[in-house]
Amino acid sequence: MSRFILITPNSEYERKVRAAVAPMRGTLHYFQAAYLPPGPDEVLSQLTGEPPEVLILGPDLPVDEALKFASIVDLQFPEISILLVAEETSDTTLHAMRSGIRDLLPPTAEPELIRSVVERAGLSAAGRRRGLAPTAGEGPSADGGRIIAVMSPKGGVGKTTVATNLAVGLGQIAPMSVVVVDLDLQFGDVASGLMLQPEFTITEAVVGAAIQDAMVLKTYLTLHPASIYALCAPRNPIDMERITGDHVSHLLRQLRSEFQYVVVDTAPGLGEHVLAVLEQATDAVWVCGMDIPSIRGLRTGFQILTELDLMPDNRHVLLNMADRKTGLTLQDVEATIGAPVDVVLPRSRTLPFSTNKGIPLLQDGSRDPASKGLRQLVDRFKPGWEARPHKRLHRRAVVQ
Repeated sequence: MSRFILITPNSEYERKVRAAVAPMRGTLHYFQAAYLPPGPDEVLSQLTGEPPEVLILGPDLPVDEALKFASIVDLQFPEISILLVAEETSDTTLHAMRSGIRDLLPPTAEPELIRSVVERAGLSAAGRRRGLAPTAGEGPSADGGRIIAVMSPKGGVGKTTVATNLAVGLGQIAPMSVVVVDLDLQFGDVASGLMLQPEFTITEAVVGAAIQDAMVLKTYLTLHPASIYALCAPRNPIDMERITGDHVSHLLRQLRSEFQYVVVDTAPGLGEHVLAVLEQATDAVWVCGMDIPSIRGLRTGFQILTELDLMPDNRHVLLNMADRKTGLTLQDVEATIGAPVDVVLPRSRTLPFSTNKGIPLLQDGSRDPASKGLRQLVDRFKPGWEARPHKRLHRRAVVQ
């Protein structure tokens, strides 16, 4: 059962919060006070059992005192998510994020909005608790997490489907430590593929305070029920002109410092933004259809990137919509691209249907032949996977 703490002198707001968390089967501990103690021990010592998940400060508490108190709580108890009830301004938002506050709540928020924000904060708290004791090899390295570019020189090969399923699968390994970024800036479909209606997009995330502070940047991300975050493409394709390759590079460096996995759904081709991704990527998942234009495009892409010295160190080739009836064999594909195929996704009716309804295959748990291939792709990014015997790194795939 979830546990929440509210500190405010406003008893009317306490009734709102209590109504909001009631459907969540949570326990609310209310402290009616117009001031905050020097540290959290005075509050937490009055509780027994498991520590709380969410701490709500305000309204009607001095904002400066709330920010100082939040900083101490975040330092001593990083597993607790802190919410501040205050009017949102650029200064307040920036100082709140730097103080470790998870989100802001307007004082006039109705119970439905309060419940939504508290639920997000609870998910974040659960992810933090899991992240406090990672097993060997987990968590970002000294250089940060892994940036996984999902690539294809040609469109229409299922790149977004692969990217969203990969992000969901990695979210099951590292909850709240995965973000999927839609860098198909003109026609990106990550939002629809995950059934999201983002409040902010990448357009807002590459300007203003977000470019200076990774905590502020996190407020522009959209939380998905699979315990992952998403940064979606611009609502208007014209906004693409406002986003440069330098913006993309800086954004990915920021996200890499905060997340264990950054999955990037790129645009088809090798444009400015795609090249900027490749300069930062630790891994590239190359998606290829079982048709001659797609295969030849992949071979050409490999050749160009090798000449430019932009080929990421870790390469994963995925053959999508594989079917013997196309007249091509797996050996034909490998001979043409000059590289082994690592993962094969057989032609499937369920896979495109899952994308159309906005629920990735690895999220709804459907039994489909493509699920096995997607799981194999996710496994390649598990900590310690490279330590497997070499003969298993490129096991012979079979096209049904």
